[in-house]
Amino acid sequence: MTSRTTRLPLSSTARWIIGLRAAIVVAGVIVVWWAIVAQNGAAQDAAASDSPAETAAPVTTGAPTPSGVLPAETEMGVVTIAARDLNTMTRYYRDIVGLTVLEESDEVAVLGVDGPLIRLESTDAGADDPRSAGLYHSAILFDDAPSLARTLVNIAKLAPESYQGSADHAVGLAFYAVDPEGNGVELYVDQPREEWVWEDGQVVMGSAMLDPNQFIDENLEGDASGTATMGHVHLRVGDLDSARAFYSDVLGFDVTAEADGALFYSAGGYHHHLATNTWQSAGAGARDESAGLRGITVAVPTASDLETLVVRLTDAGIEHSAAAGSVITADPWGNAVRFVLG
Repeated sequence: MTSRTTRLPLSSTARWIIGLRAAIVVAGVIVVWWAIVAQNGAAQDAAASDSPAETAAPVTTGAPTPSGVLPAETEMGVVTIAARDLNTMTRYYRDIVGLTVLEESDEVAVLGVDGPLIRLESTDAGADDPRSAGLYHSAILFDDAPSLARTLVNIAKLAPESYQGSADHAVGLAFYAVDPEGNGVELYVDQPREEWVWEDGQVVMGSAMLDPNQFIDENLEGDASGTATMGHVHLRVGDLDSARAFYSDVLGFDVTAEADGALFYSAGGYHHHLATNTWQSAGAGARDESAGLRGITVAVPTASDLETLVVRLTDAGIEHSAAAGSVITADPWGNAVRFVLG
């Protein structure tokens, strides 16, 4: 396994057979399932993008003490995406991913579960270039495995071509898809924190095989809360030194893992709230006007967190704007980063 992996088109990574099983509950629920060639091996490689290290025989030295620059209650919020076909994109996140439309107009659609997760804004700009800085994937964290299993059934029934692979990352179980305009989507559940392994102050993640058939079989009939949040956001950037300087040194995220071409960051000892990579985008400059990522949101618990952020941004000479309950700035590639009260 290598930590840097380019996702190939689905036809080159896995062939799907989608079928119907007999009803497995009294209500007659039909399970749609995947049979993936070679035990999902090729798709597994495609999903290894969140894998800074293998998990074999780790020597645990314990988790690092978080810096506390950002409080442990910090969470990721809305990801804003410019959409060339707003209706098609809205249908994907509503009907396939299973989000609820919370706000909708001719120009904007906001979707989420208990709160907003994805904001789609209509654009006439050209398609996103995967070699540019931008969105690698939005990662939606499900509160329980049955809720995730039901979403996977949705994908299998309604948009199997959007599925890209799966992986057991040791800290979580992840399944990957891509929306109609090429924006990556990760759907995952965390493993219990007490099972995470920390080695020399960094979290150990891997990319072991994860069979979607087995995951669905084991979890579909369980109690599903339907709750989900934005667990983390993974970005394409032009270089890692600039990414570290901005996201860690200035904004205050702790680096929790490093890999060939990637950095992973968190607040409060989570495995990662953010990731940045240069796997396809090394050397990229500021983003041109295009579809794709427009900005990310970070939620902090108190107004004093916003006030101290303003001081850090000012000291670093980084442009920003502050209003009641929010601070907006931009990363070195022009992607908006909005801090709000959570």
